[in-house]
Amino acid sequence: QVHLTESGGGLAQAGGSLKLSCAASGSISSITTMGWYRQAPGKQRDLVAIISNTGRTTLPDSVKGRFTISRDNAKNTVHLQMSSLKPDDTAVYYCYCNARTTYYPRPYDYWGQGTQVTVSS
Repeated sequence: QVHLTESGGGLAQAGGSLKLSCAASGSISSITTMGWYRQAPGKQRDLVAIISNTGRTTLPDSVKGRFTISRDNAKNTVHLQMSSLKPDDTAVYYCYCNARTTYYPRPYDYWGQGTQVTVSS
């Protein structure tokens, strides 16, 4: 089992910045992709940013140029630096990873409990 612990988030004004962090723990054998998704009330969960274990990143146009994702493979952590925040960025942000454990060689998707990000206008 893999446990994802999120930190950061909270309230910011439009144009401001916030940083989210996430640490993976448990019987981890390897982690391929780590990243963040978000879900606003009444909407589906959408991709925010993901990063592979080789450092390749994927971000949608809605956040490209404003958000930066980084990762520390040795510590199994991923960070999301959010800048130029907009009210539309308001959502619950979920940490994500695709990982293998020492018990199960097949990779599974794991999710954090989510952290609220609220951007006021």
